[in-house]
Amino acid sequence: MTSSFHITVENATLSVVLDRPEQHNVLNPQMMQELREGLMGHSTQSDIRVGILTGKGKSFCAGADLGELGRYNFDENPLEMLTDVIENLPFPTICALNGGVYGGGTDVALACDFRIGVSGMSCFIPPARIGIHYPPKGLARAVARIGLGPAKRFFLAAEKMNAEELKSIGFLDYLVDAGALEGRTRQLAEDLKALAPLSLKGMKSTLNDISRGELNLEEARGRQKICLQSEDFVEGRQALAEKRAPNFIGK
Repeated sequence: MTSSFHITVENATLSVVLDRPEQHNVLNPQMMQELREGLMGHSTQSDIRVGILTGKGKSFCAGADLGELGRYNFDENPLEMLTDVIENLPFPTICALNGGVYGGGTDVALACDFRIGVSGMSCFIPPARIGIHYPPKGLARAVARIGLGPAKRFFLAAEKMNAEELKSIGFLDYLVDAGALEGRTRQLAEDLKALAPLSLKGMKSTLNDISRGELNLEEARGRQKICLQSEDFVEGRQALAEKRAPNFIGK
């Protein structure tokens, strides 16, 4: 039986591939739990520098399986729990959108730090057309990432947006032809892996806190101090003086 997703770690890169192409990579509660647990199991690996999330087939993800909604405990929504884990991974994450993204799949993408889309893709979020309420944390994340106006176009007007519109509202950071998706994703991943891990981890946490309106200056300044006292800061200054590329170790 084919697994519904695959997680691998290679060359300091955590890769997640959704693998239900015949069902547009729809997520059911069991799959969300298993994926969340799998990601949590890798979240403490100090050798991982970047994460990549993508899918197989014509769609990236069609969101939650609507036929399974009756099984949800909305006090512990499995989609919200999954996207919270994705957002809070300690290393930068890239969502390589191999195709269309719909419903709750949008929140999976927005929980990543960067989104690379392909020409011809589209995005559509249907709760208002079927009489349900999108997860509150997903609404908050959408407003934080793309702004209130575009979020209302998605959720209240139920607009379907094409790739160019998704780029223009800031949903996509990069837009490429389908054949260039793998190469552009690999390039961004390599660029991120060359940077100081403690700096990325600390600033990602602070930026996410700011986006949620939860900035704690004491905690943020604590992250600053960790970087200033690190071996990587010594290496960064030395590499700058010697006009060479730094070799960061995450310590």
